Amino acid sequence: MSKKTQIGEGAMVEYVTAMIGGQLFGLPISRVQDVFMPERVTRVPLSSREISGVLNLRGRIVTVVDMRARLGLPRDEDGKTAMAVGVDLRGESYGLLIDQIGEVLRLPEDGKEENPVNLDPRMAKLAGGVHRLDGQLMVVLDVDRVLEL
Repeated sequence: MSKKTQIGEGAMVEYVTAMIGGQLFGLPISRVQDVFMPERVTRVPLSSREISGVLNLRGRIVTVVDMRARLGLPRDEDGKTAMAVGVDLRGESYGLLIDQIGEVLRLPEDGKEENPVNLDPRMAKLAGGVHRLDGQLMVVLDVDRVLEL
């Protein structure tokens, strides 16, 4: 599922990085359709707290998922404009609301580890492993698990 390239002796996987609640997350680039600033999100009556609403993105109806709520984190009250990462699941379009988009990282596939036992359970249920980077841990988001609403 992830975009893999052969370099030297090991396969590399590319991730789009994002910050959510001060934690670095990575989404496999093969699952990312686009990155955008959500505008005019329409609230859906009786939807769960995790669903911010829906919006029209270039003629497509996109369901906007608040990743802070999905992870059980408090709302961001600093007034910064949120970003969204567009993903698809079974033909439906979703926008994952994040705090900040980062760069694309190419990491060795064999560098991905299982979720550590001390990983916050809220993150562990949505994670497909972790990469240890210089001074921080990047949690790899499993898009399918994230969208099991």
